[in-house]
Amino acid sequence: MAGGAFVAPSTGGSYEGRVTTFVIITCLVAAMGGLIFGYDIGISGGVTSMDSFLKKFFPSVYHKEKEDHHESMYCKFDSHLLQLFTSSLYLSALVASFFSSTVTRLFGRKISMLSGGSVFLVGAILNGAATNVAMLIIGRLLLGVGIGFANQSVPIYLSEMAPAKIRGALNIGFQMAITIGILAANLINYGTSKIKEGYGWRISLAVAAVPAIMMIVGSFFLPDTPNSILERGHPEKAKKMLQKIRGTNNVEAEFQDLVAANENAEKVEHPWKNILQPRYRPQLVICILIPFFQQLTGINVINFYAPILFKTLGFGDDASLMSAVITGIVNVVCTAVSIYSADRFGRRILFLEGGIQMIICQILVAVMIAINFGTNGVGNMSGGTANFVLFLICGYVAAFAWSWGPMGWLVPSEICPLEIRSAGQAINVSVNMFFTFLIGQFFLTMLCHLKFGLFLFFAAFCVVMTIFIYLFLPETKNVPIEEMNTVWKAHWFWGKYIPDNAVIGGQNLREVTA
Repeated sequence: MAGGAFVAPSTGGSYEGRVTTFVIITCLVAAMGGLIFGYDIGISGGVTSMDSFLKKFFPSVYHKEKEDHHESMYCKFDSHLLQLFTSSLYLSALVASFFSSTVTRLFGRKISMLSGGSVFLVGAILNGAATNVAMLIIGRLLLGVGIGFANQSVPIYLSEMAPAKIRGALNIGFQMAITIGILAANLINYGTSKIKEGYGWRISLAVAAVPAIMMIVGSFFLPDTPNSILERGHPEKAKKMLQKIRGTNNVEAEFQDLVAANENAEKVEHPWKNILQPRYRPQLVICILIPFFQQLTGINVINFYAPILFKTLGFGDDASLMSAVITGIVNVVCTAVSIYSADRFGRRILFLEGGIQMIICQILVAVMIAINFGTNGVGNMSGGTANFVLFLICGYVAAFAWSWGPMGWLVPSEICPLEIRSAGQAINVSVNMFFTFLIGQFFLTMLCHLKFGLFLFFAAFCVVMTIFIYLFLPETKNVPIEEMNTVWKAHWFWGKYIPDNAVIGGQNLREVTA
C-alpha cells in the first residue's frame, strides 16, 4: 500500500506477562543517560552568549559583538573557533559510537552506559577548570566520547527491556531526559549569567558532572537485558531475567523468539558486513536517513544557539537567556505528549503532523526576519514582533518535541533484528553525531551567508522528510522487535527485500509453544 501505512497483524499480543514496576524503574534509571546529552546540548549556547566567557576565550567575537556597530546582525557571532567549541563534542561522539557498538555487544548494555558516564565525568571536570581554549576542546572531546557510548546503549537497552505495548512510552523516556537536561542547562545558564564576578560559565560547565554521576551510579544497579545476557551465552540467566521483568514464569513464547533471534545472530560473524545485505536494506536506509533528517530539521540551531539567536534578533542578554528557558519548557512538555501518543496513535502520524507544523513555523520565522532585517542585517524588532517570533519558534520546538525528537531515536532502535542491532544503532548514532557536528560547526557561518534564507533551507528539508515518512516508513507501534520483519514484508516497497523465511520463524515458534 502506498504510504506504507499497512501493518501485518502481529501475534505479539500472545506474549504472557504484565507491565512490572521493576521494568519501569529500570527503564527510568537507564533513560537518565539522556540527561548528559541534553545538558550538554543546552549548556553551550548559553555559555557562548556570556560576555565573561567570550572575553576570556574568544575576545575577537566579543569585540565584534560589542564594538562593531556596522556589522550585519547576521554575522556578529560568525567564528569557526567559537563553533568548534560547540561542535567538537559531536565529532568525538561519532568516532566513539563505533567503538561503543563492540562494547555494547560483547560486554552488555550496562557496561557501555557505565563507561560513557565515567568518561563524560572527566570531560565535565576539565571544562569547569579550563584556563585556555585547548582545555575546553579536550574536555568537549571527552564529553563526546561519553555521549557516543550513552546514545549507543541506552535506546537499545530501553527497547529490549520494555514490553511491546509500552515500548514507545518507555523508550521516549530517553528523549524526555534529553529535554529535561536541555531545560536544566537553560535555567542554570540564566542563573550563572548574573554572577557579577564573571565565573558563572565555570559553574555551568562543571555542573555537567551531576548527570554524569547519576548515570554512573544508576548503571551500577541496573540489570542487563535478557537479549544481551543471551547474546553473551547465558540462556538460563536470560530466562530468569525475562521472567522477572515480565512478572510471570510463563515466558516461553517470548523466550523462544529471543533464542531464535540469538541463534540467527550467532551465525553472523561480521554484523557490519551483514547489514549491507539486501534483506536488511530497510533497516540500513532507516538507520541512515532518520538521524540525517532529524538534524536537518534545524532543531539544534535552537538547542545549541538559542541565546545567541535571540540576541541576534535583538533580545537583550537576560531576555535571550529567558527565551531559551521558555523554549526548553515547551520542549519538555511536548515530549511528554509523545510519551502518551506514540503507543496510542503510532509513530507515523506524529512524524507527519510534526513535519507539517515545523514547515509552517520555519517559513513564517523566515518571513518575519526578512521583513525586519532584510538582506543587509540592519534593523530591529518591536517587542510585539519579537514575541511573535518567539511564539513561532516555540511552535516549531513543540512540533519537533512530539515527533522527530523522540521518534528519531525510537524507530531506529526498535526495527533492527538482534544480529545487526548494535551495528544499526551505531550507524544511527554516528550519522546523528556527524550531522550534529556539521550544524554546530557551520550554523553561524550559514546564518551570516544565507541570512533569513537559512530557515527556508531547513523548511525545504522538512518537506522532503515528511514525504519520505509518508511513503517509506511503515507503522511499528505494538509490534514485538523480533517480529518486525512482518511489517517490512507487508510494505509496498520494502517487501521485495525481505525473504519469506525471515518472517515465519517467530510465528512457527509460537505455534510450537502454544
